[in-house]
Amino acid sequence: MVSIDVHNAFVDFPIFDAKTRSMKKKVLGKVGGKIGTDTKVPIIEALHDVSLNLSEGDRVGLVGHNGAGKSTLLRLLAGIYEPTRGSSRIKGKIAPVFDLGIGMDPEISGVENIIIRGLFLGMTAKEMEKRVDDIAEFTELGDYLQMPLRTYSTGMRVRLALGVVTSIDPEILILDEGIGAVDAAFLNKARDRLKDLVKRSGILVFASHSDEFLFELCDSAIWMDEGHLKQQGSLRDVLTSYKGRDPFENMSQETLERFGIEPAAMTNGGE
Repeated sequence: MVSIDVHNAFVDFPIFDAKTRSMKKKVLGKVGGKIGTDTKVPIIEALHDVSLNLSEGDRVGLVGHNGAGKSTLLRLLAGIYEPTRGSSRIKGKIAPVFDLGIGMDPEISGVENIIIRGLFLGMTAKEMEKRVDDIAEFTELGDYLQMPLRTYSTGMRVRLALGVVTSIDPEILILDEGIGAVDAAFLNKARDRLKDLVKRSGILVFASHSDEFLFELCDSAIWMDEGHLKQQGSLRDVLTSYKGRDPFENMSQETLERFGIEPAAMTNGGE
């Protein structure tokens, strides 16, 4: 059973300037000195006393202003960062998707990049080889898949990367907001594949600034603010607190119907 258990976790980053970055020089310059005794290194507290428990079936949106600690929390959940205090216990195979381009080599072909990117996301080469035809059909890149990635336009690279990402079978899927910053027409085509990807995952944690995209994939949310977990609850409640308004106010009628929301629900008494 997949699970995420974070208890009173802190993540601190020391900031070294030109005078303090050489710890060796500091220590060797003082006979019998203790590391840290005379070094005043400023510490950035990126996460402060965060606790959360996620289990199979959770679909959690992560919201907050830039610099609020969202990316740090994602990296903690992905096992990239260890808490400097507190604990973080993750059970399950993690697929961290922070940047669509990570793990792709411009000097090798699209097909070779499919395999390499899949390995980066925790799949095996044999598993990715079985997915090549499906990814090729989805991306519509044709003969370009046999050409070096450096010959691709930015849009073609995004198509390839998104094709790979939506083909994997993760137990814990960690998505950063960059996945939403793709061509609108192609993202619309990829919508069903993204939904299927989320269905195949045991746990989803997705950071995004797009209300519509969050409602597409999540049902609950966490609001991060200055490294603190400020609120956790239903997606609509958290977004309403975070933005100071009902998130459905500015959505189109088509979007409201897709989410099964009546326009009257957005006003007092339907007036």
